Amino acid sequence: MALKGDMKVVSDDISFFLNEAAERGGVACISTAGSGVALDQSKALVTYKANPSGCVPIGVLLNDMVDIDQSKYQINIYKDEVQKGGKVTLLTNGWVVTNKIEAGSTPTAGANAYLSNSGLVTATSLGAAATPLVGRFYSTKDEDGYAKLVVNLP
Repeated sequence: MALKGDMKVVSDDISFFLNEAAERGGVACISTAGSGVALDQSKALVTYKANPSGCVPIGVLLNDMVDIDQSKYQINIYKDEVQKGGKVTLLTNGWVVTNKIEAGSTPTAGANAYLSNSGLVTATSLGAAATPLVGRFYSTKDEDGYAKLVVNLP
């Protein structure tokens, strides 16, 4: 579980798809873009980038992306699961309590939060192009590794 129940969603975006299994709580980046409004175009893709350099962060993933055989199992709507290849909900403005924090990173309250590898966030900047700014930490890590992350992405 990468998100705790404490969150405030001011705005979200439901216009992107995700074609891989992924755990919620990380910062997704644009992989390919659709044209025009692109509300139902399969080219409007986001992903957890292995290398955040040059990546455009779009929001915090609020769904668990699963890859299951739906002829045998059902999607667990109570866990907000979505089948791989489906539309995702991305938090663009608000805050979440997440544990998707880079190992070794020690966030402090008020410190900037930068995108790291594979959708993780870090308190360490390697420059604007290498680690794009995604928000601020409003707490330190608790004993389980969770911290409050405030996001305000355009």
